[in-house]
Amino acid sequence: MVKEVEKWWNDAAPWFQEWAKLSTKSADYGPYAPRENQLKLLGDVKGKKILEIGCGGAQCSISFAKQGAICTAIDISKAQLAYARKLIEREKVSVTLIKGDIQTLKGIKSSSYDIVFSAFALQYIADLTKCFKEVYRVLKKGGLFVFSYDHPLYYVIDPKTKKIRYNYLKTRKLVQNETWSDRTKHKFVMFHRKVSDIVNSVINANLTLLEVHEPLDMKNKIKDPTVYPEDLVRLIGPTIIFKAKKK
Repeated sequence: MVKEVEKWWNDAAPWFQEWAKLSTKSADYGPYAPRENQLKLLGDVKGKKILEIGCGGAQCSISFAKQGAICTAIDISKAQLAYARKLIEREKVSVTLIKGDIQTLKGIKSSSYDIVFSAFALQYIADLTKCFKEVYRVLKKGGLFVFSYDHPLYYVIDPKTKKIRYNYLKTRKLVQNETWSDRTKHKFVMFHRKVSDIVNSVINANLTLLEVHEPLDMKNKIKDPTVYPEDLVRLIGPTIIFKAKKK
């Protein structure tokens, strides 16, 4: 499964980065969600050690580094990391990049980070609880875990027909065929989980859940009406955010 996801993101990286156009000014939690400079879930990050898991182009880590954080970013895709290196060089900041599986976090020392952060990446891994147990391991006592996720209710609805296309109650692997802007077709793999599945993974990893947010900011848009038609977005925001702590 890891290899399948890795291949998809290696293929998708150039298209995705052009499509998403993510900011390096403030961490982007997801489509139509306020950014970190509005939500302030991490607090002052100056001098803090931050690990971003599933970093993609590392835009969030770059934004934290600009604020004085000491950042490490990990991703399974070499193509995403190549894009991240170019951004880091362009933005003239320091971010350590690691190619690896975020379900295992091999080579990362226990109790070494003040914050673990993830934006819109965890729906692509098979074992969420395993990942969260690793997050617990690498966090310092009192450390924060802040992550965002595709809102499970949003993706149950077909954006074209506005009708239910999946059973929300059925946790499962989804394989979809995507047609990109260059009209090539690609297989897209992700995992649908209920909100309770995500919450229970936090609990089962011995993390303490502090906050859950379902914010909506119509200004922070991705201009793709095929995926995010605004009439649907206004009813069910596409992004859900969790904040937890290692006590």
